[in-house]
Amino acid sequence: MADVIFKRASVRRFTDDPMTDDEVRALLRAGMAAPSGGNQQPWEFYVVRDRATLQLLSEASPYAKPAAGAACAIVPCMRTEGLRFPEIAVQDMGACVENILLEAVDLGFGAVWMGIAPEPERMAAVSEIVGAPAGLEPFAIIALGYPESEPCVKGKDRYAEDRVHWLS
Repeated sequence: MADVIFKRASVRRFTDDPMTDDEVRALLRAGMAAPSGGNQQPWEFYVVRDRATLQLLSEASPYAKPAAGAACAIVPCMRTEGLRFPEIAVQDMGACVENILLEAVDLGFGAVWMGIAPEPERMAAVSEIVGAPAGLEPFAIIALGYPESEPCVKGKDRYAEDRVHWLS
């Protein structure tokens, strides 16, 4: 697993090669395997492959441009109703997205996490694009595909001893 963690990089340019349904399901399965407070699993997902919709997603945030060239995008959304621990649902969602990113590396895909929450304008724009109903808030856009070039992962070990406080 350490190899996958240290090979993860934000990939923003993709080839035109498509991803299969099974490949996308493997990514979603990894996301749904994330830890979740009280096992509340607040996530639901929109999978976007349509070029016009990918273009719209790329315009929903100044940082979402990679969606336009992706083979697909996954839009993880967070349920806001019926949660046992609503105050920690965002933590659940972060773990879910990270699992998807790590599985993408393991399967040979490139991916980039583009934050949408907690920006109300971006959340509203993405919600309208994917047709999310009330009670289901877009959390992020994950652009996915085969990397156009080998991701640069040099210097990815960010361990900093000065940020560690040992208590005896």
